[in-house]
Amino acid sequence: MKLSTTVRGAITRFSYKLALGHPYLNGVEYKDLFTEGEGSAVEQCYAIFANVLEIDEAGTVLNGLEAERRATDYLREYCSETDGSAGLEDWMYEIHEANYPWDGPMP
Repeated sequence: MKLSTTVRGAITRFSYKLALGHPYLNGVEYKDLFTEGEGSAVEQCYAIFANVLEIDEAGTVLNGLEAERRATDYLREYCSETDGSAGLEDWMYEIHEANYPWDGPMP
């Protein structure tokens, strides 16, 4: 089973916005996280996005902008080194394991 086109679209649109300069992150210096070895912050950002994202039975995304907002709240908090003012709940931070090797051979 593949992800629905709306889920794939939500992921690619979020990635595109992060790469260009997400409007929810105006004034936040976050792009170095993607190039300066801060992979854990990027991984956490995408985990929050995926955990918050909701879809219906047909695979249609129900809250894409909310998932973006929560993930960017995390990045804003991470970059400003605040103490949790983003108000994220514990379940949003969960990072789930992939069921394939991280360093396996490239196809």
